[in-house]
Amino acid sequence: MLSWLMKIDRLVPVRYLTLVGLMFAALLGALGWWQGHGAGPWLLLVGSAGTLLGLRDLRQTQRSVLRNYPVLGHMRYWLEFIRPEIRQYFIESDNEAAPFSRQQRSLVYQRAKGDPDKRPFGTQVDVHAEGHEWINHSLAPTTLDSHDFRVLIGGPNCLQPYSASVFNISAMSFGALSANAILALNGGARKGGFMHDTGEGSISAYHRSHGGDLVWEIGSGYFGCRDAQGRFSEEKFVANATSPQVRLIEIKLSQGAKPGHGGVLPGPKVTPEIAETRGVAVGEDCVSPAAHTEFGTPVELLLFLSRLRRLSGGKPVGFKLCIGHPWEWFAICKAMLETGLTPDFIVVDGAEGGTGAAPLEFSDHVGAPLQEGLLLVHNTLVGLNLRDRIRLGASGKIVSAFDIARAMALGADWCNSARGFMFALGCIQAQHCHTGACPTGVATQDPQRQQALVVPDKIERVARYHRNTLHALQELVQAAGLHHPGEITAAHIVRRVANDQVRLLRNQLCFLEPGELLAAARGEGDWPHNVYRVYWPIARAESFQPAETGEVVSHRPVGALPRRVVPLHPVAESAGR
Repeated sequence: MLSWLMKIDRLVPVRYLTLVGLMFAALLGALGWWQGHGAGPWLLLVGSAGTLLGLRDLRQTQRSVLRNYPVLGHMRYWLEFIRPEIRQYFIESDNEAAPFSRQQRSLVYQRAKGDPDKRPFGTQVDVHAEGHEWINHSLAPTTLDSHDFRVLIGGPNCLQPYSASVFNISAMSFGALSANAILALNGGARKGGFMHDTGEGSISAYHRSHGGDLVWEIGSGYFGCRDAQGRFSEEKFVANATSPQVRLIEIKLSQGAKPGHGGVLPGPKVTPEIAETRGVAVGEDCVSPAAHTEFGTPVELLLFLSRLRRLSGGKPVGFKLCIGHPWEWFAICKAMLETGLTPDFIVVDGAEGGTGAAPLEFSDHVGAPLQEGLLLVHNTLVGLNLRDRIRLGASGKIVSAFDIARAMALGADWCNSARGFMFALGCIQAQHCHTGACPTGVATQDPQRQQALVVPDKIERVARYHRNTLHALQELVQAAGLHHPGEITAAHIVRRVANDQVRLLRNQLCFLEPGELLAAARGEGDWPHNVYRVYWPIARAESFQPAETGEVVSHRPVGALPRRVVPLHPVAESAGR
């Protein structure tokens, strides 16, 4: 600080000069008004308002910055408020993902609008950076008639199998999204012939309006199929499940955004529309427990799924989960072997998922990412000879054709996207989803803000984004010399593991052979990976809790185990088997 300014600061702290200046302006304004100057009243108004604000800042006790910097301190909070937008528009690079890069968002916007999505002058990606991936092309590319790739979902006990697109709308509830957003998503799904997952908030009138195919997600709150006490109601379930619009029924065990975390929609936010949709009372807290009450063991889960399939008239029934403790997933698999009951599908949600607002610790440090979770589920089913009975969906930061191809190379049969379709609706990643102040009307219940989202226009954008992304996928499949994205394997994807080394994903990650896990469990072969050697023996079909035998017991801290005995997932160690 300059010496003369320091002298002034000793008399009157410089940080108060703004307040002093406003007081002086108020006096000048009063004098000017008295003398008849036209600007006097305005100067008096501004000076007086600023002075009152400054005096209030000095007296309030919640914010130290405002007590020390009256009036001026508000600039700090305003800049903090607009920081995400400033960073997004002026600071971050095109390829810096936080959580989605400008390039990723632009790709969705262009495809949704029908604008050209080509890039001139070569790639902006550092192809020599560790982690860069690409798909190997063929010198004998194929020519395909259509980009409408389909997969049939329905196991041996399913009476109404469903032919699904390989790219669909992931779970987002009415209440989290606005009515207009739900209308546009479902209208786009109807127009493009793909699935729309309702989220655990159940089926609203806005889901039904356009008649697009639905995946009815049922969470621990049993919204849309609960009685007055919050317990599962068969009668209400049948009323929704037998609707021709409902194609799949999905039990949510956990979600990538906040696995293992329940939720509460405060009573004031439970509007008549939300109350009718979810089957709860208007104005009362709407609680989603962390755990289900209809089942408490793996066997009970499979029996519940079988019961829902029967009540729905034989529609495909499955569950969604984000992988946590490996032994819990293994326990479900052991229950499949013991009972002979299997879900028609499983959706693996990666921890990258993020449409549900969650505590920071859950967003950043709870749950397995999609690669690790999908690999564990796929490998286990292959190793148990169950993979051909169960279809796998994948969700978690999937927005482009290469994202779909990579997930399918890891074992997925189809992919879901939530934020990708939010971008198609016009989402600008303002990250105000949990505040109700969404600037584009996508994630808000404010009637005025919702009006910004014009449904007919956004229906076209949703359908175009889906169509153009699948067209790009068609071109990738053709370039690889294949006929369907389901033929893409880990042998087609190459990953740079160091500056001068690359590996096929097939060699970088662990993949099981059919029946390999069964043989290892019988003692007829080696365990294919430590995750199976450590956790398979302690998994129990009759409980999600591990058996207190073997190398790991339920109360023993993982950190106490030898280092090479504690991997949680097939890619936790170096590649290879």
